[in-house]
Amino acid sequence: MTALLVRLLILVAIFASIFILSQIALNLMWERRTERGAVNRRLKLMQLGMDRESVSVTLLKNMPAVLPANAGPLQRMHAGFIRMVMMSAVPVDARMLMLACALGFFLLSCLITLLVWWSRFTINPGVVLLILTAAAAIAFGLPAFVLKRMAEKRRTRMEQQFPVALDIFTRSLRAGHPIAAAIQLITEEMVDPIGSEFGLVSDEVAYGAELSDALLAMAERWDLEDMRMFVVSISVQNETGGNLAEILENLSKVIRDRASMYMKVRALSSEGRMTGLMLTALPVLAFSVLFMINPAFYLDVAQDRIFMIGFPALLLLYLIGFISIRKIVDIKV
Repeated sequence: MTALLVRLLILVAIFASIFILSQIALNLMWERRTERGAVNRRLKLMQLGMDRESVSVTLLKNMPAVLPANAGPLQRMHAGFIRMVMMSAVPVDARMLMLACALGFFLLSCLITLLVWWSRFTINPGVVLLILTAAAAIAFGLPAFVLKRMAEKRRTRMEQQFPVALDIFTRSLRAGHPIAAAIQLITEEMVDPIGSEFGLVSDEVAYGAELSDALLAMAERWDLEDMRMFVVSISVQNETGGNLAEILENLSKVIRDRASMYMKVRALSSEGRMTGLMLTALPVLAFSVLFMINPAFYLDVAQDRIFMIGFPALLLLYLIGFISIRKIVDIKV
C-alpha cells in the first residue's frame, strides 16, 4: 500500500512538473509573439535603418490619387482598385499587380485554347468568348476577390482601432501633452494599420504639412467617415478654441454607439446578406465545377451561333443581379 502511494505521488509530481513547464514555455512564446506584434510596420522599417522619407514612400506607394468632382466611372474604378491594394497591405505596387493579372490572363487564355484544341473541339468565336471569360474570371476575378477580402478585414480592423486611438489621444491631452506628442504616442503604442497611419501623419507634420491636411489625407486614403469627423473636430477647435479632449471624448462615444448600431443592423440583415452571397457565388461555382468535370457540356453549346448572343446577355443579367443584390444588402448606418 505504501509503495503504491509513493508511485502515485511520483506520477502526480511528474505530471505537475510537465504541466507547469509547458505553461511557462507557452507563456514565454506568447509574450514574445505579442511583443513582436506590438511593433507596427513603420517602426519595423525604421529599425531596419530606413529614414522617414524612405518609409513614407514605401508605405504610400499605393496611395490613391485625389479624384476631381467630374471624374468618370473608369477613373473611380481605377482609384478604387488602388485604394483596395493599399488597404490590403500587399507588398506589390498596384501597377505591377495589374500587369501580373494581365499576363496571367494572356497565359491562361493560351493554355485553355491549347487544351481545347488538343481535345479536338472546333475553335470558333463562341469557344473563344467562353475561353476569354473563363481566363478573365481566374486572372482578374479571383485576385480581386482575395484582395477585397483582405482590404475589408484591415478596414474593419482600422474602424475598431480608431476609438481606442481617440481614447489614447484624449488621455494624452488631459495629461498636458501637445497634439504632436499625442500622435507620437499612438504611433509607438498601437499596432497596424492605425499605428503606421498615424506615423505617416507624424512624418508629414514633421516635414511641414498642416496637421488637418495630413489627417484629412489619412481619412481620404481609408475613406472613413469617423476620421473625417475627427479632422473636422480638430479644425473647428483650432479656429474657435475649446476643450479638445472633451470634444474627442464625445466623438469617441458617438463612434462606439454608431459601431454598436452597425453591428445590430448586420446581425438583423445577416440572412439577407448570406442569401445574396449564395445567389452571387452559386452560378460561378456551378459553372466552374461543371466545366472542370464535363467541359464538352459548354464547348458543344458554344458551337452554336446563338451562343454569341445568349452568353453575353447572360453575363449582363448576372452583373445586373450582382449590383442589385449588393445595393439591397448594403445598409448604411
